[in-house]
Amino acid sequence: MKTKILVSACLMGFKVRYNGQDKPLMADVLERWHQEQRLVIHCPELAAGLATPRLPAELVGGSGLDALNGEASILESDGTDVSESYLLAAWLALKTAQQSGCRLALMTDGSPTCGSLKIYDGTFQGRTQPGMGVAAALLRQHGIEVYAESELAALMARVAELDG
Repeated sequence: MKTKILVSACLMGFKVRYNGQDKPLMADVLERWHQEQRLVIHCPELAAGLATPRLPAELVGGSGLDALNGEASILESDGTDVSESYLLAAWLALKTAQQSGCRLALMTDGSPTCGSLKIYDGTFQGRTQPGMGVAAALLRQHGIEVYAESELAALMARVAELDG
């Protein structure tokens, strides 16, 4: 059986990001995997009912893991606490991945939801710091390997390894 991969919808060209844009990852391998029906295309934020476009949101007071533990918040640029919606987004991403049999995920780095290597630092000044968003942290807690779009080569190697 071919390894299934949860992939951020914006990386596949869907205009679902906070600013109404996409962040397409133009790679032949994604098209091939899509044709092989390996990809489960999902936007956690859209699944949780967040609008597109929406105000930018950042983790404040910690990482995604901290937010999952109630020790950090996710705030919009106007100060509105949207933690509840983003936590729902994380749980919906996990549910989708588990129901679809995904062992891997390819997610948009920097996002308070999907970031796996870096997140914005909560100041809304465009600065990043090492860390994970809430969905990436939750997926990893449940044994799903999460890769940022910059790690596509490593993901390809892992898929080849798992497919044997």
